[in-house]
Amino acid sequence: IDQQVSQIVNQLKADNLFENTIIFYFGDHGGVLPRSKGYLYESGLHVPLVIRVPQKWRHLVKLKAGSRQPGFVSFIDFGPTVLNLAGVSLPASMDGKPFLGPNVTNLEDRDETFGYADRFDEKYELCRSIRKGKYKYIRNYESYYPDSLQNNYRYRMLAYSEWRALYNQGKLNPQQSQFFKAKPVELLFDLESDPHEVNNLSSDATLRPVLLDLRKRLQDKIRSINDLSFYPENQMINQALSDGAQFGKAHSTEISRLVETIDLALLPFPTASPKLTAALRDENPRVRFWAITACSCFGMQAKSLATQVHPLLTDADDMVRVRAAEFLGIVRQADPRPTLYDVLANNGSNAAAAITMNTLVFLRDHHQYEFDVTSLKVKSTEPLVQRRLEYLAK
Repeated sequence: IDQQVSQIVNQLKADNLFENTIIFYFGDHGGVLPRSKGYLYESGLHVPLVIRVPQKWRHLVKLKAGSRQPGFVSFIDFGPTVLNLAGVSLPASMDGKPFLGPNVTNLEDRDETFGYADRFDEKYELCRSIRKGKYKYIRNYESYYPDSLQNNYRYRMLAYSEWRALYNQGKLNPQQSQFFKAKPVELLFDLESDPHEVNNLSSDATLRPVLLDLRKRLQDKIRSINDLSFYPENQMINQALSDGAQFGKAHSTEISRLVETIDLALLPFPTASPKLTAALRDENPRVRFWAITACSCFGMQAKSLATQVHPLLTDADDMVRVRAAEFLGIVRQADPRPTLYDVLANNGSNAAAAITMNTLVFLRDHHQYEFDVTSLKVKSTEPLVQRRLEYLAK
């Protein structure tokens, strides 16, 4: 990277543009070692950022050359920053805030960031995070998926493969083994005392006010952006992709309701159970989808709801069927394989097939279900699905 940056700098100098150009250098993710790229831990979110402001434009920036600023910057801030430096008014529809240029003050006071993770190649898991000062809150909406859930790209790295081999051999301590197990629905970390985010403080009574504050901040953020990922990806593609912002505004009430449904997983199960029972019967298939997902987050605690979930194996919505099969497979109340095989054989949506394959791999690797890959009929030719088939065939 030093050579590439040098080439750009030398070209700017050759073109007599170096002293007229503000240079931004940044990465697109954190580190590449396990538990970094693609995850919401700081090792995945904290990216390098270096900016060179030539003397000609130094009057636009009130920071000293060579200084390091403690204020938080997010990717959505880059666009507004460039426009602000150029003297262009920011469109009202643009997210983010400028961190350089006219009228930017108290950068050091910016202490809140929002993190977002969904599908990483063929691996599906919806997570969100918010950091406020030294505290970091992560909401695992599909907490039963372990961080280690198979992703072919990752396990080509020797560090990932060795980590999993050591876990399977029983050679890891509890902290090292967390990666391979289901997660709590919410995590809270003190990044000053625990920079690697190992010790979950969400059950610490003394930090209950911090937990509730960050939980609400995240819930408010998700609602304010009309988070479209609460639609299963196949439905988001079909319904929202042509104009996501407008679709989100038009469906903000529904999105809020979907968030409320999965947030039932934050309640004690006896409190959540009657509300889940009602949600499982809701006329909206996405409410049913997230109600089943909440059941899976509770795991064996929710085994008593298996009788309510079982009829959803024949639901009109295939994603509801997949989630029902997944939950019933987790609690060992029904064989999930016939439902998963049927969806793969008959649903022509590439995204629906990829979601189904995610469940299939999860149940095989983490709940010991065997799948006959040689006779598996898959209607989709999606590369993400083929990656799953390649892995299963090994």
